[in-house]
Amino acid sequence: MVRGARQPQQPRSRLASRLTGTVEKPPRKRKSRTEFALKEIMSSGGAEDDIPQGERKTVTDFCYLLDKSKQLFNGLRDLPQYGQKQWQSYFGRTFDVYTKLWKFQQQHRQVLDNRYGLKRWQIGEIASKIGQLYYHYYLRTSETSYLNEAFSFYSAIRQRSYYSQVNKEDRPELVVKKLRYYARFIVVCLLLNKMDVVKDLVKELSDEIEDYTHRFNTEDQVEWNLVLQEVAAFIEADPVMVLNDDNTIVITSNRLAETGAPLLEQGMIVGQLSLADALIIGNCNNQVKFSELTVDMFRMLQALEREPMNLASQMNKPGMQESADKPTRRENPHKYLLYKPTFSQLYTFLAASFKELPANSVLLIYLSATGVFPTGRSDSEGPYDFGGVLTNSNRDIINGDAIHKRNQSHKEMHCLHPGDLYPFTRKPLFIIVDSSNSVAYKNFTNLFGQPLVCLLSPTAYPKALQACVEAYGKSVKNIFEKSTAILPSY
Repeated sequence: MVRGARQPQQPRSRLASRLTGTVEKPPRKRKSRTEFALKEIMSSGGAEDDIPQGERKTVTDFCYLLDKSKQLFNGLRDLPQYGQKQWQSYFGRTFDVYTKLWKFQQQHRQVLDNRYGLKRWQIGEIASKIGQLYYHYYLRTSETSYLNEAFSFYSAIRQRSYYSQVNKEDRPELVVKKLRYYARFIVVCLLLNKMDVVKDLVKELSDEIEDYTHRFNTEDQVEWNLVLQEVAAFIEADPVMVLNDDNTIVITSNRLAETGAPLLEQGMIVGQLSLADALIIGNCNNQVKFSELTVDMFRMLQALEREPMNLASQMNKPGMQESADKPTRRENPHKYLLYKPTFSQLYTFLAASFKELPANSVLLIYLSATGVFPTGRSDSEGPYDFGGVLTNSNRDIINGDAIHKRNQSHKEMHCLHPGDLYPFTRKPLFIIVDSSNSVAYKNFTNLFGQPLVCLLSPTAYPKALQACVEAYGKSVKNIFEKSTAILPSY
């Protein structure tokens, strides 16, 4: 990779130095951290001069790796959320440091226990951060195998009871770390369709929240109870569960299995166009969601993925080039998940995807949003005269679907009109509008002659529902009618 930012004549921001791998270890911070650790050792009954040099170096190195890992992890929030290349080197460095830290604490556990006072919840915190790294790398790459890696670390925390002693300490911030770990673990299990584990985790989280609110008079009690309500509603709505002939429950998956690829119709040619990028947008009011992931977004993102594979961690190390003798990685379409974006946010991500779309590739735009209807009749029938779908704003929603406008002579500014997408028809587009006002897109114009598909879900909704009922029975119908989302596999 060419790293022109290393040239001394170019000005560099703090973020640029992080991306190019030039962040050096801060000597002052390292020294103060080491002095703090040594003071802790002396206060426990020993003298600093009595500490063997090797053990002193072990504590010093561990403090440095711990500080460095936290610095890199906190820097992840400074990375751009859009664009597929700017973040890779930084993620690779962060993985490297956490790998060294994890192995280091394993190799020197006894010394760190005796001299540093390493607690089990601190080990769990390191494992939790590694799980978060794998999960965010999945979000960045859409490679489902990284979900298995995140699950492995989160599961190890639970099996080894790393957070078991947190409740005995009078520190509410540590209990919050434990609660957040449970919430993140639940999200990963939902994405992997591990519903049995999800139900166990929800019960454990409920008990933890009850104990937390009973011991500490905190202001976030309502928020954590809302988390429980959201995940309970999410479990009830998805995934779709059906009965086999022997009355056993089967959880269906929307992901594409290795042997489940549909056959091409006669006369179709492979390789002309491929789906490379997708924007999945959710902005419906009062819809089932959990952790900024609505049910319809959840179903659609899985429809664009292959089933996860159990690949070795070293074969999938993020930020590293793969050698020729390693198995070929399966490429899922890159995805952006946007929950209630503003118009400017939506347009920024859309422009980034449009810019980086490879040749002979298609950009998919999935819009699941509340409909915005015109308030009066218009003399013209242009792409801004029939309303569109809602983008995020602070305005009040009336009757769940319509937006009240103070000035009816103006178009709704917090709305994605069909005309807003016209500039992006310069490249192949596949648009799915899942909205009560999807009819606004029925006359979507192809200005530049590129391949274009515009699917309006309410039109196909009755047929999809009928197909589901015929295939799986009435149990699907009850789940299907709870959401405006479509089942992408039909």
